[in-house]
Amino acid sequence: MSGFSSEERAAPFSLEYRVFFKNEKGQYISPFHDIPIYADKDVFNMVVEVPRWSNAKMEIATKDPLNPIKQDVKKGKLRYVANVFPYKGYIWNYGAIPQTWEDPGHNDKHTGCCGDNDPIDVCEIGSKVCARGEIIRVKVLGILAMIDEGETDWKVIAINADDPDAANYNDINDVKRLKPGYLEATVDWFRRYKVPDGKPENQFSFNAEFKDKDFATAIIKSTHDYWRALVTKKTDGKGISCMNTTVSESPFKCDPDAAKAIVDALPPPCESACTIPADVDKWFHHQKN
Repeated sequence: MSGFSSEERAAPFSLEYRVFFKNEKGQYISPFHDIPIYADKDVFNMVVEVPRWSNAKMEIATKDPLNPIKQDVKKGKLRYVANVFPYKGYIWNYGAIPQTWEDPGHNDKHTGCCGDNDPIDVCEIGSKVCARGEIIRVKVLGILAMIDEGETDWKVIAINADDPDAANYNDINDVKRLKPGYLEATVDWFRRYKVPDGKPENQFSFNAEFKDKDFATAIIKSTHDYWRALVTKKTDGKGISCMNTTVSESPFKCDPDAAKAIVDALPPPCESACTIPADVDKWFHHQKN
């Protein structure tokens, strides 16, 4: 196991809800900055934000100190992704690779659009439904170049290294062969998931083709370089919290006591979750354009 653990504060599905992360010593850390990008040679760490089949849009809070996971809010309301027929919630375990950042000041040469200001996103296609806040080791298989409201928003395709079938997956073509229809469903899902909210369909570079493992790894490495510039103050993060406890060359590095004080000031963990609104289970039937 990774040695990392998570701790919830306040009630799930409330505006105050947060998931904080701890290292093996039980000290609070940032999942964005303090969990290493690599778990092993050619194996990346992934922070699971959204378990498969669920709808609550949870994400690393890049602007909050220690970057806990929280539920995204739009216009004062908690965000849930719609079920666009035939899908139920997210169709993979969804999350991010730590120590990566899609720089909004960098115009991506592949997409012609700037980064979305977040860690790089991962769709994990293994058989297990992971838990929110779990840190898993993943094998990267490929990548999709999505354009989300004019921003570059790469989607990495990966499989849990501990999946019973992981040895059979080494590149994007293995996904096409062993899980037929899954990549097409992935493009379809990302294209249409905001349409029930009144947004246009999302666009893709490369004619919505998935790029291979080597291409994906190169993109991830470039976002790691942008992250390093951010956390060492070579790039102005404009409101992103770079507070961390492990990055030796970072001016934002703090001691574990300062990290603990931030969490201690928040509401305690809560036994009961708030109820999810009933309309989250609606099914949307939408004509493809």
